[in-house]
Amino acid sequence: MFPMENNSDVTEFILVGLTNDPTLQILLFLIFSLIYLISLVGNLGLILLILLDSRLHTPMYFFLSSLSLADFGYSSAVTPKVMAGLLTGDNVISYNLCAAQFFFFAAFAITESNLLVIMAYDRYAAVCKPLHYTTTMTTNVCASLSIGAYVIAFLDASIHTGNIFSISFCQSNVIDHFFCDVPSLLPLSCSDRYITELFIFLLVGFNTVFSLMVILMSYILVFATILRMRSSEGRQKAFSTCASHLTAVSILYGIITFVYLQPSSGHSMGTDKIASVFYAIVIPMLNPLIYSLRNKEVKRAFLKVAGKAKSFIQFTF
Repeated sequence: MFPMENNSDVTEFILVGLTNDPTLQILLFLIFSLIYLISLVGNLGLILLILLDSRLHTPMYFFLSSLSLADFGYSSAVTPKVMAGLLTGDNVISYNLCAAQFFFFAAFAITESNLLVIMAYDRYAAVCKPLHYTTTMTTNVCASLSIGAYVIAFLDASIHTGNIFSISFCQSNVIDHFFCDVPSLLPLSCSDRYITELFIFLLVGFNTVFSLMVILMSYILVFATILRMRSSEGRQKAFSTCASHLTAVSILYGIITFVYLQPSSGHSMGTDKIASVFYAIVIPMLNPLIYSLRNKEVKRAFLKVAGKAKSFIQFTF
């Protein structure tokens, strides 16, 4: 990550967090611990499952493993610090650590958005161009698309981080949030925020609109192809593979639009915090569940691996 120049008198920030009630803090710690554990086991377990089962070595599951890695990354950028604050009451975060948290959270969140676009194109290629699918979505193409999603995201996050942390923070060092994010950092600036806010709105708006347009166009073509299918079994299978992806897209982009694409005057930090809990902590847990609970191939692979593990344990002992 590029070196961060401190353009303010602030050397550390104080995160207000979600609540000051000690009892509620313990409850939230337990809830977030459970969510984070499920997120880690779900995402890393899904990656391992895809690696171990040769039947899952297809473009769709390759992109799904990349998505799980992004979910693991952006959950880990925020949740451990939130849990530590709830448990110990230490809500101080240094300037550089705040910038690093924002950078990695933004990088992995943008990666997730990029991968959802790629996965929509993959579904288009699989449903609308089935005869050319194996020659279109080759191993090299899939690897290039996945790596490109990460590279673009980290470059984008570098621009975002440089834009936010180039302003001076001298109003206060108290962040009315539970992690370092745009809506909570901008009010602390004593610089003119107009250009910074406009840049954020245009960049996030362009990325969101472009991504949604690609996804929407892909699925219009996909559904048009599905409706022309004569086989009801084929239609059901096609709808099933698309439903999980559309669910993930709806949740992620709905919250991003709510939090980032509204003027700062329209922000309510209480509402933003609730929305942020969902997209920073809950969504990384939901994605592996969304893609696995409705997926027969993933269930079969899990039962196969679990059976082998059970046999190995019985043989060992």
